Amino acid sequence: MVTVSQGLALARLAILINAILAAVKITTGYYGKSYALIADGIESTTDIVTSLIVWSGLRVAARPPDRSHPYGHGKAESLAGFVSALFLFASAALIATHSIREILAPHHAPAAYTLIVLAVTIAIKETLYRKVSRAGASLESIALKGDAWHHRADALTSGAAFIGIAISLVGGPGYESSDDWAALIACAIIVGNALRLMRPALNEVMDAAAPVEVENQVRAIAETVPGVMHVEKCRIRKSGLGLLMDLHVTVNGSLTVQRGHEIGHVVKDQLMASHLPVQDVVVHLEPDTLG
Repeated sequence: MVTVSQGLALARLAILINAILAAVKITTGYYGKSYALIADGIESTTDIVTSLIVWSGLRVAARPPDRSHPYGHGKAESLAGFVSALFLFASAALIATHSIREILAPHHAPAAYTLIVLAVTIAIKETLYRKVSRAGASLESIALKGDAWHHRADALTSGAAFIGIAISLVGGPGYESSDDWAALIACAIIVGNALRLMRPALNEVMDAAAPVEVENQVRAIAETVPGVMHVEKCRIRKSGLGLLMDLHVTVNGSLTVQRGHEIGHVVKDQLMASHLPVQDVVVHLEPDTLG
C-alpha cells in the first residue's frame, strides 16, 4: 500500500526529472534540427508545472479537518487532477500548433543523434508512468493518475518523434516533416487521455456518488453489525483520497435511545476500521415499524 508521503516523494522526483529532460531535449532539438524534439522538451516543461500542482494538491488534501473545513481538504486533490487534465489539453494544443507550422515550412532533416536522446527519454518516462500510476491506483488519487498520464504522454510524443525522425533519416529528401506528422498523431492520443482523466475529476468536485461496488461493500459491512436490520439509505462520495458517507440504518423500534446510539457507533467503527479509505461516517437510525 502506497502512502501519501510516498506519493509526494514521487511528485518531487518527477519535477526534478522533467526539468533535466526538458533542458536536454530542447538543447538537443535546437542543435540537431529536430522540431519534434523541441516540442517534446516544451511539453516536459508543462509537466514540471503539473507535477508541482499535483504535489501541492496532495499536500493540502492530506491536511486533517479544521474549523474552516470540517469535511477536510480532499477537494484539493480532485482540483489538482482537473487542472492536470487541462494542462494535457494545453500540451497537445502547443505541440499540434508547432507541428503544423513546421509541416508547412520546409526544414532540414533532424540529426541522427537525436534518436539517442529520445530513446533514453522514452525509457525514463515510461518507468515514471508505471511508478506514479501504481501509486495513483493505490491511493485512488485522480491527481496522481493525471500526473502519471503526463509521463505517458511525454513517452508517447517522444516515441512518435523517434519514429518520425527515423523515417525522415531513412527516407531522405521529401521526408523531413515525418517527425512533425508523428507528433500530431501523439497529440490525438494525449487529448483522448485528457478527456478520460477529466471526467472522474469533475465527478469528484461535483460530489458524484461512489461506484456501486463500493456502496455494496459498505452496506454489507454495516449489516453485519448486531442489531442492524437493514441499511435503508447509503450515500457515499469521494473527497480527495477518502470517502465520506451518510447511512440510514433500520433497527428494532422498541430499543432504548442508549442502545440505538451504541449500535450506530459500532456501525461507524466497523466502517472506519474496514479496508475502505473511510474518512467519516454519519449514521442515522430508523425504527422498524414492525419490530
